[in-house]
Amino acid sequence: MASTQDARMSLLDHLRELRKRTFRASIAIFIASAVGWYFYNPIITQLALPVCDLKEAQATGATHCGSLYINGVLGPLNLQIKVALLAGVILSAPVWLYQLWAFIAPGLHKKEKRNSILFFVGATPFFALGATLGYLVLPVAIKVLFGFTPNSLSNLVKFDDYLDFVMRIILLFGLAFELPIFLLTFNLIGFLRGETILRPWRIWVFSIVLFTAAFTPTADPLTMMLLALPLCALYFLAGGIAVLMDRRRNRYSKKSDIGVTAIESTTSISE
Repeated sequence: MASTQDARMSLLDHLRELRKRTFRASIAIFIASAVGWYFYNPIITQLALPVCDLKEAQATGATHCGSLYINGVLGPLNLQIKVALLAGVILSAPVWLYQLWAFIAPGLHKKEKRNSILFFVGATPFFALGATLGYLVLPVAIKVLFGFTPNSLSNLVKFDDYLDFVMRIILLFGLAFELPIFLLTFNLIGFLRGETILRPWRIWVFSIVLFTAAFTPTADPLTMMLLALPLCALYFLAGGIAVLMDRRRNRYSKKSDIGVTAIESTTSISE
């Protein structure tokens, strides 16, 4: 009975901890969303930069441009709420990720904690790098796609659809750039060796190209190559680092074996 009560109290403690971490993460998202609400117009202006305005295009004589629009009575309000929430989730990411880590960490071993910290430390800048590249690719992708617009027609783009398109591009590039972090993490925990990563490099390159072709929101080859080439480079870089880490572990293991053998020999002689 006592053990059941202890287990029940332990479960209640976990639920209290989860509630506390969820509350703190929600407060952080709410505050960051308020910041996103305040800077709504600058955010919209920055997001709309890859799409040129139709009036300006008519004045300057530019072709293959689009015009962003909002429809419906509640359209402007819904869009501002959506943009503010997205900005809040992105800006508060360090806080709610830490809250998630603080909830999970007590159940991990010391080595697992170290590996997970290394994973988060490495994953954050690589995701930011991929997301930045995705945003820089946007104007090129949009220009190529708008190039299919007939000269006699105008391309009117609903901003909700455009925002979803932008987020898919940024998330795709950001998550794709996590490939080397996952490979190195698997190598660090002993699941994959460097030789195992690099040996089927042709299959990896083909899979990367196939992945970019299947999941890139745009159908143009230029955008796919702008994602595939950095991924291939990061794959080979991760494989090379994994090989070096394997060699270092092998040298350490040999030294440990030699030390153990020497101790056993000394013990047998003394006996």
